[in-house]
Amino acid sequence: MNSKNHDQIDDLRLQVYLAHAGIASRRSAVDIIEAGRVRVNGKVVLEAGKRIHSTDVVEVDGRKTAQEATRVYYVLHKPSKVVCSTQDEDHRTLAVSLIQPFVKERLFTVGRLDYMTSGLLLMTNDGDWARRLMHPSSHIEKEYLVETKKEIPEDLMEEFKTGIWIDGEKYQCHSFQLQNSHQVRLVLTEGKNREIRKVFQRRAITVKRVHRLRFGPVVLRNLEPGKFRKLTAQELKGLNQEESHGHRH
Repeated sequence: MNSKNHDQIDDLRLQVYLAHAGIASRRSAVDIIEAGRVRVNGKVVLEAGKRIHSTDVVEVDGRKTAQEATRVYYVLHKPSKVVCSTQDEDHRTLAVSLIQPFVKERLFTVGRLDYMTSGLLLMTNDGDWARRLMHPSSHIEKEYLVETKKEIPEDLMEEFKTGIWIDGEKYQCHSFQLQNSHQVRLVLTEGKNREIRKVFQRRAITVKRVHRLRFGPVVLRNLEPGKFRKLTAQELKGLNQEESHGHRH
């Protein structure tokens, strides 16, 4: 083994090793480890910080991992009522199950969309890439189409753009564009849990639909619900440029 590979694989923490192997993002890898799904040299390991060496055999769900996985990048049109986790106790449909039968690499989602939220979802086996895109400092734009039951007050959208505090947390959209009285396009640069729904709930407005149209330069276009495609080289390059540009600011 040359020194470069030795440096890459020797003495990595288990959660980092799994991210490098394309099993999951570092955060999700901790959940997988704590669930008892990982064995090192035949023994279940529950500590995410365990050091892994090049001679160790690491298995997830009984399958050996390899550090030299080909990196793959997909966009999926996630239907509503689909879960972004790797497992679901309620046996609901998993986003990964829509793509996994057709792809040999083990994939995970880049961030999450709520169960009821539909639209553009990135999937990969590149844990480090996913982590960089989801880091708050990347400031990559995500565009959503939101439909509501009640009329959307323009002053609520202006307030959202300035910044709204709800339960001690600040929610702020980058921009908005009212399509009609019950539809608005929102651009966010941070992805806080259920952010859009919480802002509308503030005025007792029920959200009928949240649909993600765009993630950085990647646009859903006419991809059918439940279908997926590979990211183009141009899209990948654009995402990486936006991510690095965000980190510089």
